[in-house]
Amino acid sequence: MSLHKLSTSVLAILAVSASAAAARDEIRIVGSSTVFPYTQAVSEQFANNTGAPSPIVESTGTGGGMKIFCGGIGEGHPDITGASRAMKASEFELCASNGVTDITEALIGYDGLSIAISRSAEADWDLSLEQVFLALAAEVPTADGWVANPYKKWSDIDSSLPDVAILAYGPPPTSGTRDAFVELAMHPGCEARPAMKALKEADADAYKAAVKENCSRMRQDGPFVEAGENDNLIVQRLNADANAMGIFGYSFLYENLDALKPVKINGVEPSAETIGDFSYPISRPLYFYVKNAHRGVIPNLQEFIEEYMSDDAMAPGGYLSERGMVVLPDDVRAKTQEAVIGGETMGPKS
Repeated sequence: MSLHKLSTSVLAILAVSASAAAARDEIRIVGSSTVFPYTQAVSEQFANNTGAPSPIVESTGTGGGMKIFCGGIGEGHPDITGASRAMKASEFELCASNGVTDITEALIGYDGLSIAISRSAEADWDLSLEQVFLALAAEVPTADGWVANPYKKWSDIDSSLPDVAILAYGPPPTSGTRDAFVELAMHPGCEARPAMKALKEADADAYKAAVKENCSRMRQDGPFVEAGENDNLIVQRLNADANAMGIFGYSFLYENLDALKPVKINGVEPSAETIGDFSYPISRPLYFYVKNAHRGVIPNLQEFIEEYMSDDAMAPGGYLSERGMVVLPDDVRAKTQEAVIGGETMGPKS
């Protein structure tokens, strides 16, 4: 064991006394609503296999989970957080400032950010990322500068689209799904606009600033509605309005295909195959993060991690793929399993 690992273990023992550990026999997990069903599935399998208490899993959103996870070491702080994006540099620094300095990053698989609509909807939708941006952005770029989004109906954007009001339910700013949607859908859609292409040629620095600021903001005048971290509420709203759309992870669409159908993006539907080869343009990796100071102190934490990393869970045909997760390639999965089970410490985020 390295001196760093030894020091971390000593701190953990000091932070989590024997009486405190006894007061919390359950593993505590927070984080992404997208990762939540996978972690919940592992928790149930782990409890069934071992007879140990099932971990307590809370869906707090990726950003909210990071804040809680990075709050400190000890029985009062969670052991693991799920994330639908990689940890940010600012979050890594927050962890370090609170003594959470030994963290393992676990890449568990891939997910597609799905836009879905009720199966009762008459139209079969196929949108470009540019059309998605024009529907949902707070402002749109023109030759004369940025203007408040003028589009009320999809047909206002393109006459070939249905003549119905734009209404999309999506994740809040604290969600990793929101972060990923902005980066993978809104930014490319914005960058496709002629005014942005002209700005890029004229002033690269101004272009980068505009993408970061203007292209990232979702509209707040009604057509985009923040629906919180509970994706089940979105399904209820889509069933109540056949023209409304919802934005969430592929796993949730996969579980609700009886009620929902996907919107194609650039002619491609989200599926295990199109997400795995990234031909579906809104694809992303999924993670969880482990507080290594809690290994060997919080009962059963190491054993739970081993279950999460097992082939039964992560391999093709495993119980996570049955719930919609797109599995890692064999070589990537093998390296991930070794690093995560062994407690490899992640480096600073850039």
